[in-house]
Amino acid sequence: MAHSSSSRTVIFAALGGNLLVAATKFAAAFMTGSASMLSEAIHSLIDTGNQGLLLVGMRRATRPATAMHPFGFGLELYFWTFVVALLIFGLGAGVSLYEGIIHIIHPQPVAHVLVNYVVLLASIVFEGSVWLMALRAFRKEGKGRRGWVEAVQMSKDPTVFTVLFEDTAALSGLGVALLGNVLAEWLDMPVLDGVASIIIACILAVTATFLARESQSLLTGEGVAPEVLAALRRMALAASGVERLNEIRSLHFGPRDVLVVISLDFRNDMTAGQVEIVVSALEHQIKQAYPEVTRVFIEAQDSRTQPPGTAASGNVPTP
Repeated sequence: MAHSSSSRTVIFAALGGNLLVAATKFAAAFMTGSASMLSEAIHSLIDTGNQGLLLVGMRRATRPATAMHPFGFGLELYFWTFVVALLIFGLGAGVSLYEGIIHIIHPQPVAHVLVNYVVLLASIVFEGSVWLMALRAFRKEGKGRRGWVEAVQMSKDPTVFTVLFEDTAALSGLGVALLGNVLAEWLDMPVLDGVASIIIACILAVTATFLARESQSLLTGEGVAPEVLAALRRMALAASGVERLNEIRSLHFGPRDVLVVISLDFRNDMTAGQVEIVVSALEHQIKQAYPEVTRVFIEAQDSRTQPPGTAASGNVPTP
């Protein structure tokens, strides 16, 4: 299963940058004692690990099929994306929440606050540049005219939208941390630094929940987009000698690794050789129109032998 170069470029850029930013934030948190800065440092460190896990998932997903895994390992990418979501929730949100509560219970003035300002503003500039890269890659990968939420829900490649959502959460967290530091200093209320850390925890929890939900959906098996399914149905019904489409099912094993299974009822006067020719032509047509469809299984089956309710349970109901 191949991955686009834009996906890898975005992930490598985010990984390298987050590692550098995390080190800078930890140094600033140590100097200033800021809870929100420490939360941001932990956030950047977790993001670095997350990008590493995405690269691991992309690499493992390309392994060739084996006897035990005849359809390959494409689903591993979705598994590692789910692990990333768990890390964001468990470590990122959990530690940020803990630090926030501690600094609310025992508020302490932030020392050398100017250091925080410089680091946070520099981080916003970097995270913003990576966010723009991820946004362009996401649009290129197939956002089209869909809304943002719909585009993510319909996307079968979690690598790009995971980085996009991570960076969106990072930018939001940086803004909250900066505002928390400014208000804590101006109002002489160091407790606001802890409040900012708790808000960051909430941002990470919401991001992780959304990513986990989308990853779980992909991991448990999603079919092709409705418009692709409709096109496959038209191709099948237009094939020579086809009297009825019994059912059609599809499954993504990866962003560009799709299985399509079609059950067709052919004219009774057709010979086995004629059916074979039509099946081969239809398979070629599908793969040519949709290169991501790597496997097509077409079954010739009399519709009268279909078990009751079978057709209705497929991706496309029988007309």
